[in-house]
Amino acid sequence: MATCAIALEAAYFTRSQLHLANYFEIEFSGRILLHVCSAMLVVFTALWFRVYEQIDSAPLAYKLVETTRQTVLTLIGLVLVEYALRMDLSRPFLLFFGAYLWLGMILFRLWAGSFSRMMGSPHYVMVVGTGDSAKRLAETIEKSASYGLRLSGFIADGPGGVAPLDYPVHQLTDLPRLLDQNVIDEMIFAVDSKRLAELEDVFLLCDEEGVRTRVACDFFPHVNSEMYLDRLGHSPLLTFSAAPHDELRLLVKRLTDIAIASIALVLLSPLMLVVALLVKMTSPGPALFRQIRCGLNGRRFTFYKFRSMCQNAEEMKETITHLNERDEVVFKIRNDPRLTPVGRWLRKFSLDELPQLWNVLRGDMSIVGPRPPVPDEVQRYERWQRRRLRMRPGLTCIWAISGRDAVDFETWMKMDMQYIDNWSLALDWKIMIRTVPRVLTGKGAS
Repeated sequence: MATCAIALEAAYFTRSQLHLANYFEIEFSGRILLHVCSAMLVVFTALWFRVYEQIDSAPLAYKLVETTRQTVLTLIGLVLVEYALRMDLSRPFLLFFGAYLWLGMILFRLWAGSFSRMMGSPHYVMVVGTGDSAKRLAETIEKSASYGLRLSGFIADGPGGVAPLDYPVHQLTDLPRLLDQNVIDEMIFAVDSKRLAELEDVFLLCDEEGVRTRVACDFFPHVNSEMYLDRLGHSPLLTFSAAPHDELRLLVKRLTDIAIASIALVLLSPLMLVVALLVKMTSPGPALFRQIRCGLNGRRFTFYKFRSMCQNAEEMKETITHLNERDEVVFKIRNDPRLTPVGRWLRKFSLDELPQLWNVLRGDMSIVGPRPPVPDEVQRYERWQRRRLRMRPGLTCIWAISGRDAVDFETWMKMDMQYIDNWSLALDWKIMIRTVPRVLTGKGAS
């Protein structure tokens, strides 16, 4: 926040020294308000991008990218504040503020290690364990020496322990003496999970001495899950999540869905009325097609779309199974004989999907996410494919901008996993923007 305040004052001073055509001055109360708003924006964006969690270990490229993203979002937020409060801020002032803020934050993050050394004494860490996990931790501690971390040595969790690096190895029986005669700020346990229960007395000893203890949990075989500590009431929980779990960002995603779906339903209602009339007038049956689909974590919901097939399409499915161009999981025919002339046109430009905006508004679906499968399809999933149900289904996703109907089932599933594993709000917007030309040109649809 200090960096933000300095950047804002420096930008104001720089702009005031420029003799431009338009006179620029901000009253004292207005400047205080700008300080408060900009500081809140900087903190909010830092928490959003989890900058504070990695400030001491992130590579230079990460710091440059995240600092740039944080600065841009802060400037966008400040412009919104300007419009909301009817302020008249100079564009050069905003540009100077962004430049000074970016420079200040990047310098702070590059010199964070030096700052930490200046602000306190070294932090001494002892690693319990001598295996590969202990070695990786030790190497990380060594690389973080500029931030004040010091590796004091290893404690073997069993007989015959050999130090993975050139540091002293102590035995567990030596721990009381080590704590009494040496400065040990923290103990990190990098041992086999079966040994943790046997080390209860060691944890108790560290707790009584006030030594912070941490446990390396890389012995769990979860390759897709993000691990974090949570609480249920007063009970601490070690949580593994194989899908996005950031409640703040998921809330922003949901609010975005509501806003886009609401606006789209209002703006597209005349078009939807015309489409409904065309479907009703050109073939017998209802204009809307309803089907049970699987949503978030397998929740069943009624899925809506404009009917693009003949009225008895479901009954005809058994008679044309031999024409299926996919595998046994998904039923797809390039020139499906059940399609009506209007339906073929609706499918090409995805107009049959418009009623799903109501599903988005209800919360059954999202604008971006894996497509909702039918229950019969889910029953034939392989185990790894079921993870796609852990994200709210959507109108479009990576597969939609990578070939749509031309993508085979296996690739489709892998693209959904790619989306889940790399999900971000920025990725959602990128997919939405790239989907528009695909839909307008009908490219990849059949």
